[in-house]
This record gives sequence, structure tokens and C-alpha cells, in this order.
Amino acid sequence: MSDTLGRIRDAVADLDLDAVEPLVKEAVAAGEEPDQILETMGAGMARVGELFESGEYFLADLVLAGEMMKEGVAVIEPLLKKEARAGKGTVVLCTVKGDIHDIGKNLVGTMLSSAGFKVVDLGVDVHEDKVVEAVKSNGAKAVALSVLLTTMVASIGDIVAALTEAGLRDQVKIAIGGACTTPELAERMQVDAIGRDAVEAVRIFEGWLA
Repeated sequence: MSDTLGRIRDAVADLDLDAVEPLVKEAVAAGEEPDQILETMGAGMARVGELFESGEYFLADLVLAGEMMKEGVAVIEPLLKKEARAGKGTVVLCTVKGDIHDIGKNLVGTMLSSAGFKVVDLGVDVHEDKVVEAVKSNGAKAVALSVLLTTMVASIGDIVAALTEAGLRDQVKIAIGGACTTPELAERMQVDAIGRDAVEAVRIFEGWLA
């Protein structure tokens, strides 16, 4: 790894917001491969995830790291091959019907995109029919559902039922996440996994699609 790439990795891991974008531009100017730069940022993000899971970093730090990734990716995105960016498969992402919270959803989307997935972000308060249509039109094999409000957990079941009715349930994996989600809820709603945070979400989808 070159010195510049090493500094990019460390800047992400150390949450040095002001350093990431200039370093990525420096790496591009020096002729570093865009895919290598993205992989290096991913290595820094993996370190952030480790520090988050150990309790040294907090949710605010994870959000900050996600913003840094966005800035770095924006520099190299025009240089990246689209097929390489989507090489790990497509994930349909949304906050379920009746819930308008988006911080967790946005962070998961950023992390998945940075890890090489194509993310189809449908936004918040999403009706189950829209999820079905997105799965069909994008050939997606995975769905990520965010729900923060306990009163809206039934919307997860509505999406599962709609995918089943459309004949798509056996073709897609579904993961849920959010403050009110539990393993018991995942089992009751008949989904495939629950993610406690964006770091775990990446691991889940890499296990399914990568």
C-alpha cells in the first residue's frame, strides 16, 4: 500500500473529516486506481466498525464516518466502473410504511454502497407495493427494511406478504433493523436476519450476495 493510500485508510479510521477528500484527490492525481482507493476507504471503515463494536466509537462517530465515505466516493465515482460498483448484487432499501425516520436507513445505504453493492433506496414511509415493484424491476435478491417505531412493525409483515403473493419471497433475503427490532420480531415476521447496526448490515448482505 502506498503512503497516500495508507493515509486515506488512517484518516477514515481516525474520523479526520477534513483530510479524506483532499487525500482522495491526491491519490487520484498520483495515478492510484479508483477501485484501490475505494478498497482502502473500506478498510478504514472496517476499522471504524471494529471501534464502534468495542464501544470506543459511538453512533455519532459511525454517522460521521459514513459522511466521510460519501465525500471520498463522490471524488472517485466518475472513475469507477459501474459494473464493479454493483458487483456484489442489488439491495432494495427503505423505511417501512408509516415510519419517516431515515438516519439509520441512510447510514446502511452508504455503508452498503461503499462496500460495493448497488443500493435502490426507496426512501421513507414506503408502501409494500413499491418494494415489490423495486425488487422486480431491479432483479434484486435482497431487501433491507428499517423501522424505528414499534407501532409500525406490522408494515414488515405487509412487505413479506406482498413479496409472497408476487411469487418473489423465495427469491429474496430480507433483513430488518432499527431500535424496536428484536430476534423475536424477526422470527415472527418471517424475515431472514436482523442487523443491530450498519456494520452488521454489511456483513449480513455480504454473506448473502458477495
